[in-house]
Amino acid sequence: MLNWRKNLWTLSFAVMLSGASYTMVIPFLPLYLLDMGVSHDDVTMWSGLIFSVTFLVGALMAPYWGRCADKTGKRRMIMRAGFSLAIVYFLGALVRNPIELLIVRILQGFANGFVPASMAVVASSTPKEKMGSSLGFMQAALLIGGILGPLLGGGLSHFFGMRLSFVIASIVIFIGTIAVRLLVTEPEKSHSSGDGSMIDDLKMAFSNRKLVQMLLLLFTVQMATMMLQPLITLYVAKLQGTIEGAVLTAGIVYSLAGIAGAIAAPTWGKLGQQRGFRKILIIAFSGASIFNLGQFLVDDLYQFAFLQFCWGLFIVGVFPTINSIVVGCTDRSSQGRVFGLTTTANQLGSMVGPLVGGMISSWIGIRPVFVFTGSLFMILGIIVFLSHFKKEAVLVRENVQKN
Repeated sequence: MLNWRKNLWTLSFAVMLSGASYTMVIPFLPLYLLDMGVSHDDVTMWSGLIFSVTFLVGALMAPYWGRCADKTGKRRMIMRAGFSLAIVYFLGALVRNPIELLIVRILQGFANGFVPASMAVVASSTPKEKMGSSLGFMQAALLIGGILGPLLGGGLSHFFGMRLSFVIASIVIFIGTIAVRLLVTEPEKSHSSGDGSMIDDLKMAFSNRKLVQMLLLLFTVQMATMMLQPLITLYVAKLQGTIEGAVLTAGIVYSLAGIAGAIAAPTWGKLGQQRGFRKILIIAFSGASIFNLGQFLVDDLYQFAFLQFCWGLFIVGVFPTINSIVVGCTDRSSQGRVFGLTTTANQLGSMVGPLVGGMISSWIGIRPVFVFTGSLFMILGIIVFLSHFKKEAVLVRENVQKN
């Protein structure tokens, strides 16, 4: 516990670099494919495949890496993921065709695990009363990296080409990993023996009702969030009346939600610690629902940008709150496996979301997607409220019986 602040600051810095290295290259992969000679007719198909394959492999591998983190050490898993990603990003600078890029993206899925292992180390070394604010701080660092990455990657790509962006991304994640190697100390008592099989791990996890609820929530929230991401540029182009400059404008608008999230995430974590995490979930879902539904009604780019910022303030409260509830309902010695499962839920949501959003938008247009996701957030808020109300009623009943 003596080193928890040093762990928090170091891992927040490392997670920020991880987010920056990822977003430095990922948003620009369609342009990279065009540079390789892929036709405009085929680039959508290749982009979808290259994006989704990493999420699929990452989702399948996450429980295994989580189990390894509990057995051999979470810090070791961070370094395994970080050095592997550094190699993978560097290989991305060398590819010459879409098949080679697809192979690199598959390898990236196998190298996954940097962020969840970092979260697990923070969870295992942070005092209970500081858990919410610490995980919120980690979420803010990840969002800051996600904001800085596209700015740096876009600038590098514009002046020097995509290949240098991959090289810089490799260097960035390597620096973050070295920082973890030198400065992070993992509590020895956070390790487990690793007895049993992965099937036993899954049985243990799914016997924990609260954990299952949080995994389903995380999957649904990530799916709803990712439904919107591929559509923002098209919606911006529609609002401003031209496709010219839409990519730059959409990048600025999209970054507003990330800036809002980076500002609000630590506060949400602290409020959850003080007021109760389920109450915070209800407020976060309610706000996200209102501002998401509002985007259906806008006819002006500035209104849309304002609502995106407000949406970012609320939706970011969901993730540290869910992580804090997960930590609270599981044993420290199994938190590597647990964060592996949260990663699986996250990755599957990231994979399914764009597919569902694309289907809805191609069927009835982009605007109805905001209605769908806003309604989904509202339903989640109602479910959490009913669950909280039921829990409060049970506690009152138990107190009455005792008295």
